[in-house]
Amino acid sequence: MGNRPADPGRLKAFRRGHVSEYIAALYLAAKGFRIRAIRYRTKLGEIDIIARRGDLVVCVEVKARRDVGSAVFAVTGTAQGRIRAASEIWLSRQPDGHRLSLRYDIVAIRPWRLPRHLPDAF
Repeated sequence: MGNRPADPGRLKAFRRGHVSEYIAALYLAAKGFRIRAIRYRTKLGEIDIIARRGDLVVCVEVKARRDVGSAVFAVTGTAQGRIRAASEIWLSRQPDGHRLSLRYDIVAIRPWRLPRHLPDAF
């Protein structure tokens, strides 16, 4: 990075991503999920939100897009692989991991609309 000025477009996207993740986390909490982690990072990948309800653990990719279709298509196969790899690491660190079920969801954050939760998206 050095002393270069930050790219304002990148900074804006970075902030929008963080805000979108918190909106999605609040939305999932309102649906009865307990938020276990936000921006869980490993060497293999990152998970935007890890939420749990009972024995179900949901690994959520959050996408801020104008429409739901764009959000779904923005989660590439490569991204899915990284999320799955990170989820296996998270699960292996849970004392009750052997009895938990994993699911992979997408939450689409659209301007001026309620979030759209897509369970079992990949």
